[in-house]
Amino acid sequence: MTTDQIVELTGTVLTKMGITFEKIDMTTEGDFQRVTITCDTPSRIIGWHGETLNAIQHLIKSIIRSQEKLDRAPFLVFDTDGYRTMQEDKVRTIADKKIDFVRRTGARVTLQPMSPYFRRIVHTHIAGDPKYSDIATESIGEGSYRQVVLRLKDEKMPEGQELSPVMQSDEGEEDDLGNLDV
Repeated sequence: MTTDQIVELTGTVLTKMGITFEKIDMTTEGDFQRVTITCDTPSRIIGWHGETLNAIQHLIKSIIRSQEKLDRAPFLVFDTDGYRTMQEDKVRTIADKKIDFVRRTGARVTLQPMSPYFRRIVHTHIAGDPKYSDIATESIGEGSYRQVVLRLKDEKMPEGQELSPVMQSDEGEEDDLGNLDV
């Protein structure tokens, strides 16, 4: 499906939802395409904690997959009013802060469970920046409880031992991780 067809499909879906918009732009960022919707009422598109935006994104990707008879849905990310970009920046900032903790203590840190998209943001952010060459990431857990673990690359683990899903602190000792609200 071409860029124009995706923009047209998005416009059709929004119109059928009763959402007016000014324009829909599509840009390529690395290995995915970002669809940006400009409108006067972005909160109607975003919905509660991004649920409506996620639903629109899922619907359009499903339609494209079905119409084009694809094995996998195309990698499209929908945004309006910079909402998704702000979330991506927040996840990167949290990872940066936790990396500082990993470096200071040598301990592994497990970020809160997040969607595959945001886990990917963390993995590519760290892998793509030379200043993080000493940090390794991996995902652990299942389903919606899947998490990213940050650790030093030179950390040696006994063979056959798996990463624990949450960083353990000594009894009575407080960790300084706080609440990760992503």
